[in-house]
Amino acid sequence: MSDRDGKVAEVTATTDVNRIEAPITWKAYFMVAFAAFGGIYFGYDSGYINGVKGMPYFIHQQTGKPYPPPNPTDEENAAFALEAWRDSLITSILSAGTFFGAIIAGDIADFIGRRMTIIAGCTVFMIGVILQTASAGLGLLVAGRLIAGFGVGFVSAIIILYMSECSPRKIRGAVVAGYQFAITIGLLLAACVDYGTQDRMDTGSYRIPIAIQMLWALLLGGGIAFLPDSPRYFVKRGKLDKAANSLSRLRGQPVSSDFVQNELAEIVANHEYELQVVPQGSYWSSWANCFKGSLRKPSSNLRRTILGTSMQMMQQWTGVNFIFYFGTTFFNQLGTIDNPFLISLITTLVNVCSTPISFWTIERFGRRPLLIWGALGMLICEFLVAIMGTVDGDNPATVRAMIAFICIYIFFFASTWGPGAWVVIGEIFPLPIRSRGVGLSTASNWLWNCIITVITPYLVNEDKAFLQAKVFFLWGALCTACFVYAYLLVPETKGLSLEQVDKMLEETTPRTSSRWVPHTTFAAELGMTEKGTLAPEIVQEVERKGSVV
Repeated sequence: MSDRDGKVAEVTATTDVNRIEAPITWKAYFMVAFAAFGGIYFGYDSGYINGVKGMPYFIHQQTGKPYPPPNPTDEENAAFALEAWRDSLITSILSAGTFFGAIIAGDIADFIGRRMTIIAGCTVFMIGVILQTASAGLGLLVAGRLIAGFGVGFVSAIIILYMSECSPRKIRGAVVAGYQFAITIGLLLAACVDYGTQDRMDTGSYRIPIAIQMLWALLLGGGIAFLPDSPRYFVKRGKLDKAANSLSRLRGQPVSSDFVQNELAEIVANHEYELQVVPQGSYWSSWANCFKGSLRKPSSNLRRTILGTSMQMMQQWTGVNFIFYFGTTFFNQLGTIDNPFLISLITTLVNVCSTPISFWTIERFGRRPLLIWGALGMLICEFLVAIMGTVDGDNPATVRAMIAFICIYIFFFASTWGPGAWVVIGEIFPLPIRSRGVGLSTASNWLWNCIITVITPYLVNEDKAFLQAKVFFLWGALCTACFVYAYLLVPETKGLSLEQVDKMLEETTPRTSSRWVPHTTFAAELGMTEKGTLAPEIVQEVERKGSVV
């Protein structure tokens, strides 16, 4: 109920941990699932460059090297390629933009809202795409990819935040996994477009794949404009009446519904509790709050920030982007493959087909088991590829076996670490630092993406280290670290509301978290009236504090 000034006079609360959220409706499911569409342009933008860098016209335009003669030798094919520094710059500059974009996005999302930040990201992205499409040389292409990177950083961080805050708890993991699935669709679309334009001997070979990206940004930005903003954003800003309206739309229930009122009460009570633990302050102190608390305490802000940033670092350490960014070059180096573009397309298709498995497994088995067993499966495949390529890499039968294990490795990634890392970072942060925590975690993903794309050409190019299959020893070792990390540090958040995740982290360790069950509500702990409403002083305090953010 709201008073004449638009303030919420009272909010019905509950002590029943099973009534803090409305039943799932198809309308609610589709509203939050649409946001996952953002993964398509993230994936497409990440994937198209792999094929473009291998296109003859693009290589000739960028380097000035003459085209190879008919029936070229392996040496002539290897020589007709981008230099390591140029390859590294073109690929990694996007990640540099996304790193800064993701960090900035957290602040913007707290000021103008999650939805408007996503729309702003789409606008910035389209400006970058226009510059890339117009490019005929290195300078404008790099500038365009840098600007587009800022837009991708905005969207990749805030889409996760938006979906996590809006999704019903029972399907939150599946919905966020849908974002990873959309990324794989984007990668597949990029591979298909690259495959279709690779033989064009004009600027259309690379301009068509680049320009198509604008379609994805228009669809996402235009579509999300019709969706409600996150109710948790409105609570953070102290606008509880708007939070109630947003929840009503997302849950398909009237504002006066007990389900809407009870969920709102729990969000408000949890937010007030978190503000009591780590009080608000100035702008800079609010950033410092992300790093407060004990490293030994799983529920501390510092521990959560390290968990989120290291989770995304580990996802990059799996080495999967080596296949999607440099796969065409790597398969060409194997020497026994007639069409490396086709093999790259196949690996991308495996990625797409494997990801939907996680929609069920992430809610059936949980986040923690998927990350542990996924890392184990990946490290076995990577070491096998490295051993086979090192011992008998010139044998066509061995190369086919290597490709088979690379596909199995991609299956393990796509069904576990691909979606799992995004799901976890959207769930572990408390509301006062959630936008910045997710932004920092996403920035970590892009930072390590950038680092890997910078160093990889120097590891595999013929004029540098030229590790060939030996590079998989590195990825296998890093996946071993992912396995140990998941076992020791990743908590189980399956089936819990974002507020219950806070309580779970306070009362368990990662290895015991899967056995934790909710036993009370924040509304009951902070105070309820005899009428069953949240204590009015709590509502007033959240509205007051929100007004100064």
